Amino acid sequence: MSSQGDHRMGSRVLFVGRVKRQAASSATSLSKSLPPVHHRSYRMTVRDDAQGQQGMNMDETLSIRRYIAAPRSAVYRALLDPRAIAKWKVPDGMTCEVHAFDAREGGSLRISLTYDVPTGAGKTTAQTDTYRGRFVKLVPNEQVVEVDEFETTDPALRGEMTITITLADADGGTELHATHAGLPRAVSPTDNETGWRMALAKLAALVEAR
Repeated sequence: MSSQGDHRMGSRVLFVGRVKRQAASSATSLSKSLPPVHHRSYRMTVRDDAQGQQGMNMDETLSIRRYIAAPRSAVYRALLDPRAIAKWKVPDGMTCEVHAFDAREGGSLRISLTYDVPTGAGKTTAQTDTYRGRFVKLVPNEQVVEVDEFETTDPALRGEMTITITLADADGGTELHATHAGLPRAVSPTDNETGWRMALAKLAALVEAR
């Protein structure tokens, strides 16, 4: 997250991440040393906007997986409990505040993520990223789909994002698969993946401790 130039390209966003491509010879050792959070798959095109500036089209889709040593029912509850959301659904260095959270299909949500240290990199205010959304699909103990959008006056940060979290039984625990589609062009995909890694690590720690 850069402090100069277009700081928005470096700002963290809901759940966000960084995968460095390793050489084939180091892939095996890397997989042993990192937690089971995996790849990003995406389509990305570059275009010129009305002002002649290049930007990324909104077809970036993050795909990330993590094994959690807890049953699906426990993980699912943490996905829909606003108190749990405030603890895990936030990158390191930020604080989460849940303003509204109606956990039913068609229900709305509104959440703010505020930087702990002044950065001026917020999307809604200098210090805060606020997003609102709605739940479009809830399958008990299996899937949560929500559509979110930043509260911002910046056109490069606008647009609906679809977040899908799917749960499956795996090795006595749960495999979580999250996708984040429709990332605005002013949001860094690598920062987005970093934030997701941080958030899912907190989710795992929260439910595994219960």
